[in-house]
Amino acid sequence: MLYPSNLETKIDFSNIRNLLLNYCISPLGKDKVGEIRFSSDYATVQLQISQTDELMRLISDANEPLPVGDFFDLREGLSRIRVEGLFLDEQEVFELRRALEAVRRVVDFIAKKETEQFPRLHELTGGVELFPEIIRRIDLILDKFGKLKDNASHELASIRRQLIQAQSSVSRSLSQILRQAQADGYVEKDVAPTLREGRLVIPVSPAFKRKLSGIVHDESASGKTVFIEPAQVVEANNRIRELEGEERREIIRILSEFTAFLRPFTEAVIESQFFLGEIDFLRAKALLAIKINAIKPKTDPVCQLEWRRAVHPLLFLSLEKQGKQVVPLDIQLNEKQRILLISGPNAGGKSVCLKTVVLLQYMLQCGLLIPVHPDSRCGIFSNIFIDIGDEQSIENDLSTYSSHLTNMKYFVRNSTSSTLILIDEFGTGTEPMIGGAIAEATLERFNRNKAYGVITTHYTNLKHYAEDTDGIVNGAMLYDRQHLQPLFLLEIGNPGSSFAIEIARKIGLPEDLIADAAEKVGSEHLDYDKHLQDIVRDKRYWEKKRQQIRQKEKRLEELEAKYEADMAEINRQRKEITNKAKTEAQQLLAEANSRIENTIRQIKEAQAEKEQTKAFRSELQEFRERIQAMDEPQKPASKPSGIKRASATKPVKTEPQNRLQTGMKVRLKDQTATGTILEIQDKMATVAFGGLKSTVKLNRLEIISNNQLKKESRQVNAKSTVTEEVRSRKLNFSSEIDVRGMRADEALQAVTYFIDDAVMVGVASVRILHGTGTGALRQIIRQYLATVHGVKTYRDEHVQFGGAGITIVEMEN
Repeated sequence: MLYPSNLETKIDFSNIRNLLLNYCISPLGKDKVGEIRFSSDYATVQLQISQTDELMRLISDANEPLPVGDFFDLREGLSRIRVEGLFLDEQEVFELRRALEAVRRVVDFIAKKETEQFPRLHELTGGVELFPEIIRRIDLILDKFGKLKDNASHELASIRRQLIQAQSSVSRSLSQILRQAQADGYVEKDVAPTLREGRLVIPVSPAFKRKLSGIVHDESASGKTVFIEPAQVVEANNRIRELEGEERREIIRILSEFTAFLRPFTEAVIESQFFLGEIDFLRAKALLAIKINAIKPKTDPVCQLEWRRAVHPLLFLSLEKQGKQVVPLDIQLNEKQRILLISGPNAGGKSVCLKTVVLLQYMLQCGLLIPVHPDSRCGIFSNIFIDIGDEQSIENDLSTYSSHLTNMKYFVRNSTSSTLILIDEFGTGTEPMIGGAIAEATLERFNRNKAYGVITTHYTNLKHYAEDTDGIVNGAMLYDRQHLQPLFLLEIGNPGSSFAIEIARKIGLPEDLIADAAEKVGSEHLDYDKHLQDIVRDKRYWEKKRQQIRQKEKRLEELEAKYEADMAEINRQRKEITNKAKTEAQQLLAEANSRIENTIRQIKEAQAEKEQTKAFRSELQEFRERIQAMDEPQKPASKPSGIKRASATKPVKTEPQNRLQTGMKVRLKDQTATGTILEIQDKMATVAFGGLKSTVKLNRLEIISNNQLKKESRQVNAKSTVTEEVRSRKLNFSSEIDVRGMRADEALQAVTYFIDDAVMVGVASVRILHGTGTGALRQIIRQYLATVHGVKTYRDEHVQFGGAGITIVEMEN
């Protein structure tokens, strides 16, 4: 049930219909737009929005667009041929062929898609007939331009052949007559034969019409030209007219024969055209959804609104043209808070919020997708009642307030637990005291009926009532007190202030007038309004802090995950390098042990002759030098038993020096400066340390790997960044903070950050301005200072410079 009857006009849904009409490409689709109706059946709504969502995903695929076009409206012609004797003309048959082909293309296109992804569209195409035999029969009689083929029948082919021959004969004869007339000077040189009443004639000047024998068929509007059919071609033209008549009769016979074949399928063909209209309609809804960033929301068969980032579609399109962005709406209605009472300043967005709710809910229950966040949840309402705008009527003797009361009477009588009520400026239009009381009693009745609703108001008594009543919750449209401008943000949980004093001061009313008004209202009301403003301000402050904390926590989690991944990679590389080093060390020791044992054996076999022993030792020395020149020093994990037998000779070095080469990155041992080897001569190397070249002994150099170089570079950069941050804070640090006017928790947080910065930059002392007041702020700050390790002492400022209103804090050096 909808109320009032002009609800669509009031919520601007008629503009949504117009947008859909513009997207339709066929009369069938436009008729479907006109048939859009509000539905309270969950299954129907779910089917409609699912179909639209699936088609939106189809047309969003740029690689394979939906085949649209040739969506003709054939209903009139197909309805006409139900009567025997009537037939479709050539154009209608041609349009029928194109329309049936369009049905086939769309059905084939959807059939190629996976049923799991597009189940509703597959259901829609399931019962559609394609009529291949009708298309084949049309192709037999019509060409690709929609004209009847010569071979549509033997008789037609014969007639057209004779017609061509007759026309050629007439044309030749007429050309000869025209040339002769031109030679005689009766006809102008540039004149050519023309048609009049289907007969070929020659244009002649009236002065020479007697010179040319024939029949005058017509004359020009000016009377300066007459059109004569020469007597020589009259019979031939008569024959052409006879053949043209025979051709028309044969065409009618062929079309009548085809229509007779088509007549039994008329109803089924009309149904297939309705399918095209449905596709056109769904396409229009999908294009609108893409335009306004709409989605298919999660919908449940209950009464609820849990929307995030909902947007008024018409406002979105309007602001988009101006290069502006609309402020999204977050709103929640459920069993615990069924009615939302919105208060706030004028022009703060209350009415826009109201219209956004009713328009989106109405669109959803009409089967349209709506612009909300994917996490949103929607419900289904049986009734939507609205009281928006002025319904005063001179004819019906209704004032503005009377019209509002008439609506309230209907709402009270007909509202149920599945009704959504939307009222703008509840209770206005009469004396505020009585109007507020009636509004409160009406609100109580709505709540008793378990109705859902969004209501805007300025009445304080309604705000108090909502605060103390289950099922009703206050909401506020936020206002920037600093810049005196609305933020168009809805905040649920606390009532809003009308900011009447602030707006009056911004407009420029005299200050004494504002003061008189404040005095008349009384301090109690002003204090209440101020408390509302303070609550809104504090909530915004802590919401901002909470958001910052969430962002920092997310960043910390990302850094932690990256650190763990890096550590896992480092441990893997370390294990791999260690295993490789152990393997190479074992191979090296095995080879060394084998070489030593072989040398001892050779010395014993040669009976230790001096020259031979010297030669064996020389070979062993060369082997040792090769080991020392290897790139990576290897340390054995255990000492093989063969080494003990080698103790009689010189011990073998098992950690060879790295082989230094030109271009390697190196540094001096026990130094941090890195350089590049330019040249190596014997045991000396020329190394470039930045712009300085130096000659260094090879044994004083050690190789730096690329990984180690990058790691040290990052450490240097990190230290540099921290140093720069500390230096920046020292330069920008102010040794004084003013927390006067802040609440205790705000002031304590500000002082905490201030003292942390003071400790970091290393200042000797700072000043905290907290004022005297009741002394509570001073006491809380000093209790905190007593717990800080970096604070040496704190005391009051000298009486000449602020006394007990300022605390001097001495920091530890």
